[in-house]
Amino acid sequence: MKIAIITDIHSNIFALEAVLKDIENKGIDMIYCLGDLVGYGPFPNEVIHLIKEKNISTIQGNYDQSVGEGLFACGCDYKDDKVMALGTKSLYWSQENTTDENKKWLKELPKKIEFEVKGQKILLVHGSPRKNNEYLYENSKELEEIANIIDADIMVCGHTHKPFHKQVKGIHMINSGSVGKPKHGNPNATYMIIDVNIDDIKTKMVEVEYDYEKMAKAIEDSEIPSEFADKIRKGIS
Repeated sequence: MKIAIITDIHSNIFALEAVLKDIENKGIDMIYCLGDLVGYGPFPNEVIHLIKEKNISTIQGNYDQSVGEGLFACGCDYKDDKVMALGTKSLYWSQENTTDENKKWLKELPKKIEFEVKGQKILLVHGSPRKNNEYLYENSKELEEIANIIDADIMVCGHTHKPFHKQVKGIHMINSGSVGKPKHGNPNATYMIIDVNIDDIKTKMVEVEYDYEKMAKAIEDSEIPSEFADKIRKGIS
């Protein structure tokens, strides 16, 4: 069974449309979204509408929670005060420009999704099973800690925007990258295909080209800090 995992769309409707179109041609059986639909971009309602329209099962990211609940911070790990100030402007813009109906929907999203495919227990989270804003990188020592506390054969997360697949204590640990705000060094959107069989797990990180310049200009034409347009163009954090 082929499962497509999308995550960290961050109000980038153009990247989301391109990724969903690409998925249509891949023989995918199921699509899941690991959250962070909003933030940093000017199309929160359009992204939510499309996810709803496609009836994609979605969990709550840290940014979704902050917008949905009207929190003062997004739970992001900003490197310095300047970056934090830019992030705060983005958060407040997102809160002010996401409809009440959509904020309620974000607030009510589940924190995790668990299911089984061909005898393989699969756990989907945004950051980690412990916190939706915990960063799990490919070389994080925390992966072993997580492996000790979960009952799953496959765990898939997002949040870092950096894709990987590795086995830790026999558990497949997978990060599916980012659709709308990639950090792998180029502007292409990314998502992950997981091919689940009884005795075999294969993954493929897919890069999708889209009109990132259109997205960057839309950010510059909004009240969102233009620094986020530069990050879209470069595919950096």
